[in-house]
Amino acid sequence: MKTKFANLILCGTFLVAAMGTCVFVAAPGAAQTAATYTVVRTMQLGGDGGWDYVYADSAARRLYVARATRFMVVDLDSGKLVGEIPDTPGAHGVAVVSDLGIGFTTNGRENTSSVFDLKTLKVSEKIKTGEGPDAIVYDPASEHVFIMDGHGKAASVIDPKSRKVVATIALSGKPEAPVSDGKGRVYVNIEDKNSVAVIESSANKVIAEWPMAGCDEPSGLAMDQDKGHLFAACGNKLMAIVDSKTGKLLATVATGDGSDGAAFDPKAKVAVTSNGEGNMSFVGERDGKYALIENVPTKKGARTVTFDPATGQMLTVSADLGPAPKPSPENPRGRPLPLPNSFVVIAVGKK
Repeated sequence: MKTKFANLILCGTFLVAAMGTCVFVAAPGAAQTAATYTVVRTMQLGGDGGWDYVYADSAARRLYVARATRFMVVDLDSGKLVGEIPDTPGAHGVAVVSDLGIGFTTNGRENTSSVFDLKTLKVSEKIKTGEGPDAIVYDPASEHVFIMDGHGKAASVIDPKSRKVVATIALSGKPEAPVSDGKGRVYVNIEDKNSVAVIESSANKVIAEWPMAGCDEPSGLAMDQDKGHLFAACGNKLMAIVDSKTGKLLATVATGDGSDGAAFDPKAKVAVTSNGEGNMSFVGERDGKYALIENVPTKKGARTVTFDPATGQMLTVSADLGPAPKPSPENPRGRPLPLPNSFVVIAVGKK
């Protein structure tokens, strides 16, 4: 999650408040055709606290949602809460290792990763990480978990079998979202350098770093593994598309404002950013060039996204906002706070 929102998340109450001044502006170039995607489902979860990344374990039909001090776990079919992973201060992300029946969280406020059982959700232990563990990904090629230490400007590498940190990889700046190509490379956005770093997962070292001209504060990252294209959500209302073999910037496409997540649908061949201003931007190839397909209205504050291959749906989360309070030491800017029990999961799919 981006630095400018990190304190809001970790406090567990104020994430969407940062979106209070966002105004929806349709990105230029959107095709004036009938809408292809729409909100197909809303799951009411309620519960207190802010939120961060969402992760769909499609095979197990579970959705993991970071809620500041714990992770909510939702049945993807029924939309019902099936349990929680407790005691995860500064909850950010989840990675699952299905073969071992365990998962890993990132707990940003205590610099740890919780190891939990995928069936019972019980935590067996906590592993010490670098400073400010945030985004996380499992790399099947190395069979290691890569945790992005946002404040430590590094990546902690965990061996799920030994449940130990086996390497710490220095990075040039603050890492955001990583993605694995499944073939031995992990790519990660470097937010304060406007670049993407390439990690060789077998050697646990950075082998390249590529600038993304015009892409400010990249956060979410997704990948078309077939074509080898990376899709970065940029803080200046753009998506940057990069060739994962050469580092060449292939295109930039106008999207919505306030995005923090990116996802890719390999069947429909569309990339998505979820934008805090209250929409999702769908980007795909048209006549051999990447272009904005459409902006789909969702909900203000819905900034993170995950893809469920079983349904072909993009999932995001948000809540209703109350009136702006008077400035206080806890909320010096007087930003609106999420209303109690208004938290929802929003599924966007084809009509």
